[in-house]
Amino acid sequence: MSNLGFIGLGIMGTPMAAHLIAGGHKLFLYANGKTPQALIDQGATLCPNSRAVAEQSDIMFLMVPDTPNVEAVLFGENGVAEGLTPGKIVVDMSSISPIETKNFAVKINELGCEYLDAPVSGGEVGAKAASLTIMVGGTEAAFAKVKPLFELMGKNITLVGGNGDGQTTKVANQIIVALTIEAVGEALLFASKAGADPARVRQALMGGFANSRILEVHGERMINRNFTPGFRIELHQKDLNLALSGARALGISLPNTSTAQELFNAAAANGGKAWDHSGMVKVLEMLAGHEIGEKG
Repeated sequence: MSNLGFIGLGIMGTPMAAHLIAGGHKLFLYANGKTPQALIDQGATLCPNSRAVAEQSDIMFLMVPDTPNVEAVLFGENGVAEGLTPGKIVVDMSSISPIETKNFAVKINELGCEYLDAPVSGGEVGAKAASLTIMVGGTEAAFAKVKPLFELMGKNITLVGGNGDGQTTKVANQIIVALTIEAVGEALLFASKAGADPARVRQALMGGFANSRILEVHGERMINRNFTPGFRIELHQKDLNLALSGARALGISLPNTSTAQELFNAAAANGGKAWDHSGMVKVLEMLAGHEIGEKG
């Protein structure tokens, strides 16, 4: 049994923390909001701040929304850095800036501790099922120590390279996801407007080369009109901002990523920032004057 910390107990963090407890580990928790009672009932210990989590834990996990949140948790007043002693490991599983991640890692390393960036893909469903894809940046030694804990939360776990490479991989993932959501939305909208049953079209496509996890999961959401968030549009906007700012820094063009971001922006402007990211299709429907499932 290890003493572990977990900071950030939202849609993703709560089930991930629960898997660590179920794996037989002692867990110390902190969140800005209310800590889920279920985790306390499972034996977790609530701490007053991030520093206390770091003081009590050998390995601590962060799962918060954005780059400024990670910086505040790590280096703000009563932050993780104030509670670290040499030999501990900080694991950031948030999706944030690769550039800032490298800076954070240097500061943590200077305290005699290891740093892993380990963003995830799989959404709320993957977090609950412990089937997340985990993309890791850091040293092989730190990865080897933390991998058994990653295996309690995910299935496809890859050490991509050094610090920042995990976050770079996540940005690439989010480009693919956004563009595939857009493609599935266009395809089902086209089929519906043409008079075909979009549910049957989706079923047929799932047997061919166009099949994807997004067609399977988000295609069904589009047809059933279920936009309760597993991953909110505002979070995907944040990730595509990282992609587009990174592209500018690298001197490359990501034209279709820009289009996907504009569709997310339009969704947010129409009250959809908290929709599931499959809700991008609602903007395509507005442009077409047709909703998937309507006749003709």
